[in-house]
Parts: sequence; structure tokens; C-alpha cells
Amino acid sequence: MNRQWMRQRLEEFDSLVLRYEQTRRPGDILGDDKLRQELYRAEPTIRKILGALEPKFAEELNLDQMAGEAMARNLVHRGLGILDDMDAWATNLAPDAPTMPADQFHPWIWDAARTFWESKHYRKAVDVAANAVNAHTQAKVGRTDVFDTDLMNQVFTDKPKSGQVYLRLPGDQTDLTIKSRNRALRPFAEGCFSGIRNHAAHEHGPDWDEQKALECLAALSILARWIDECAVMRGT
Repeated sequence: MNRQWMRQRLEEFDSLVLRYEQTRRPGDILGDDKLRQELYRAEPTIRKILGALEPKFAEELNLDQMAGEAMARNLVHRGLGILDDMDAWATNLAPDAPTMPADQFHPWIWDAARTFWESKHYRKAVDVAANAVNAHTQAKVGRTDVFDTDLMNQVFTDKPKSGQVYLRLPGDQTDLTIKSRNRALRPFAEGCFSGIRNHAAHEHGPDWDEQKALECLAALSILARWIDECAVMRGT
């Protein structure tokens, strides 16, 4: 809703009603006809605004009823009161929800993204965070000949070749939970690079909004923690 426009129209209507009432002499039923016609023209818009703020206000607005102008001013003032406090309601009456502090992401992610994030370059922050995951993974397995999606697919391969360095989460490799987590590594990592990193690196146009970028950093942080946790193994 355009609250500034709503406020302006309500205040203008309130002023118009007051001017109209001042033209009515003691004993008169009606005031200045020109001003009354202006009230009629404004009434549909005021009814819409009041209805958006509180539906029953729109139903009560009626300039033709007894003391209709006084009632109209009363309703307008109540509508203005709602507009005054809408921001406070949104802040103070919203249900509690968890927050996600970005500086608590895995250090690979936040250390890389921080400078760009603070300068509000959100898409670039995601791009450099993904590059950091790539660089740390290369360093961990001692390879610089592959990168990004190809690197993830090779280090998390289900069938490592003899002598091939690969990564696995530590623990009993026959345990069903460990096996299922390890099985999730490759598709999750591939998704992060194909679906997030490539998008951040190659998209042009307006920058991403903060929420979208934060969600992407969160996904990359999960991947970074898993990779950091992994043990380096060699195919036999």
C-alpha cells in the first residue's frame, strides 16, 4: 500500500469536510453546494482507503446520513491513526522468527563475502563465496587441474579410481546414516555450483536482493562445513 498517498488523501478530505461544515450557518441543513459536490467526488476514493485499513469503516461512511460529515471526520481520523501505527504494528506485533547472522556462516563463506556484502554487492558476494569453496576444496585434495562443478563431481565420486583422491564424511562408512550423508554430498555440491555459483557469476542486470543472496550463502555455508569436515581418502 502507498501509505503516503493514503495519508494525503485522508488529510485532504478531512480539511474539505471541515471547510464545508464552516459554511453551514446555525439552523441550516446543508452548507456550500460547491464544496458538498467536492465531498461527493472524493467519497468513493476515501471509502476505498478506509476499506483497505478497516473494512467496517468503509461501510460506515455515508455523507447523506444525519451528522454524516462529523462521522466522516471521525472515520478519517481513525484511519489516520491506523496509518500512524502500521509500521509499529509490523515491528512489535509480528511473530517471533529466527534470524540468521551472516557472520556465523562458515569462515570460508563469510571471510570471502564480507567486503562485497558490506558494500551491498550481493550477487558478487555469493560468487566470491563459491569461489572460496572451490579454492579450499582444491587445496584440501591437492588439485588445481579441475574446478567448480567438475571438481565437486570428482571429489565426491561414488566410484573413485585407483589412486584418486576423494572426500568422505568421517565415521563408520558402513553405517546407514554416514552412507546416506556421503551419498548426498555430490548432488548437493553440484547443485550449489551449477545452480548458485554459475547463476551469480554469469547473470547480468540488477543486483540480487539481500534475502536471495543470504539464502545462497547459507547453502554454500552448509557445503563448506561438510567439505571441511570430510576426510581425504585415496582410491585403491
